[in-house]
Amino acid sequence: MRRKAYDQLCQWKEKSRGESALLIQGARRVGKSYLAEEFARAEYRSYILIDFNKAEQEVRDLFLYDLGDLNTFFLKLTTLFNTKLYERQSLIIFDEVQLFPRARSAVKYLVADGRYDYMETGSLISIRENVKDILIPSEEDQLDMHPMDFEEFLWAVGNETLMDLIRTCFERRKPLGQALHRKAMDLFRQYLIIGGMPQAVSAFAESPDFERVDRIKRRILKLYREDIRKHAGGYAMKVEAIYDEIPSQLKNQNRHFKLSSLKEGARFDEYKDALFWLSDAMIVNNCYNSTEPNIGLNLNRDRTLLKCYMGDTGLLVSHTFDENGIVSEEIYKKLLLGKLEVNMGMIMENVVAQMLTAAGHRLYFYANSSREDAAARMEIDFLTAKSKVSNRHNISPIEVKSGKNYTLTSLRKFRTRYAEQTGTCYVLHTGDVKEEEGIVYLPLYMTSLL
Repeated sequence: MRRKAYDQLCQWKEKSRGESALLIQGARRVGKSYLAEEFARAEYRSYILIDFNKAEQEVRDLFLYDLGDLNTFFLKLTTLFNTKLYERQSLIIFDEVQLFPRARSAVKYLVADGRYDYMETGSLISIRENVKDILIPSEEDQLDMHPMDFEEFLWAVGNETLMDLIRTCFERRKPLGQALHRKAMDLFRQYLIIGGMPQAVSAFAESPDFERVDRIKRRILKLYREDIRKHAGGYAMKVEAIYDEIPSQLKNQNRHFKLSSLKEGARFDEYKDALFWLSDAMIVNNCYNSTEPNIGLNLNRDRTLLKCYMGDTGLLVSHTFDENGIVSEEIYKKLLLGKLEVNMGMIMENVVAQMLTAAGHRLYFYANSSREDAAARMEIDFLTAKSKVSNRHNISPIEVKSGKNYTLTSLRKFRTRYAEQTGTCYVLHTGDVKEEEGIVYLPLYMTSLL
C-alpha cells in the first residue's frame, strides 16, 4: 500500500539527522507498523523491529538493566535479533511501544547516543494511557496517521493518473467532462463504501468481494469495541454507548449528537470524557460548532454542540447496516450505484469530514437556531479557514449535498450576514465543477484539495 505518509518519513529522516525519534500514532489498523517497516527496508542499510506485542523477556530486560552501558545494550540487541547495525545507516523500530512504556522513555538516551535512528508506532489512546510513570522524551517528533485518502485508494486499485487530472481541474475551476466525471464518481463511491482501512482496501484491490471486505471491517469494529472495554477505564460503558449510537445520530437531519438519546436528562459534563476518549483514539472525528465564523474558529468553539463522525466511512457503512451480520452483497451494490433508499447525506458528510481531517483541517460547523430572527437561523456543514490570514474573507463555508435537488438557503444567508468574513463559498455535490453566482460547486472527490 503506497502511502503519502512515506514522504513525511523521508522528510523526518532528512531534517532530524538522528537528533529526534519519530512516533507514528493513530487508530488501530491504519497501517502504522507496515509503513514503518517498508520505510526501514527501503531507506536504511539494516533495521531491527522490536514488536512489544510479542517481544521476549530478554529483549525487555535490555531496557530495564542495560541502558547504563549502551555498548553492551547494542551488542546484546544485535545478537538477539541476529542483525548487524551500522552507525547512522540503521533504524530501530519500537512497534506497539504503548505496551512497554520503558522503551519509550529510553528514547531520550538512545537519541543522545546518536548512533542510529529510532521510530515508534502505537495506538494513540493506549500511548497516552501508559505514560503515567515514565519521562516522555522531548527528543520525539510525532506523526498522526489516518485511513487511506481517496488518492491513496486510487493508487491501490491501480489508477495512477486520475487524481492528477482532478487536481488540474480543481486549480483551473474546469469540469472534467461527463465521461471522466462519471468514472471519477464511480471510483469515489467505491472508496465511500470500502473506506480507507488498508486491510479492506487491499482485499478489494485483489478481488471485488464485498462480503470478504465487510468481514475485515467488522473485525476492526470488534477490535475497537474490545479496546473501549479494555482502555476506557471507568467510563467504558459511556464510550461504548456513544460508539453504538453514532450511525443513528448521523441519520438526524442536522447530525448533532444528542446526548438525550443515551439517557434522559444527560448532560455534556457527564459524557465529555467519553466523547474526547473516542476522538483521542482517532476512532471518531468530532466537529464543533464555532459560534462566530471569524479568525480563530477554535476561540469561539462551543464544545457542548458537536457532530461525531466515524474516522473511516467504510467502517461507518458496516457499523450502520445489518449490525448483527455481514452486509449483503446487494446492499453494497446498491450503495455503489446510488440506488439504496437510505439517507446518503450522513455517509457523504462523514466522508467529507474524513477527507478534511486527513488533509490537516480541524472540523468546525456553524449553527444558529434563533427563534426570533429568521435571517440568523441557519446551519453550515463545515467551515475552513485560509492558511494565510488577511484582513477580510478568511472563512469558507462548505455545504455537502448528496442528491441532485437541493436548496442553498443557509449558505446564502451566511454569505449575506457574514460578508466581511466570508471567503469562497463551496458546495460539494455529486455533479461536476461549475461556478454560479459566486458559489463554487465541486464534486465530492475534490474535498481533499480544499
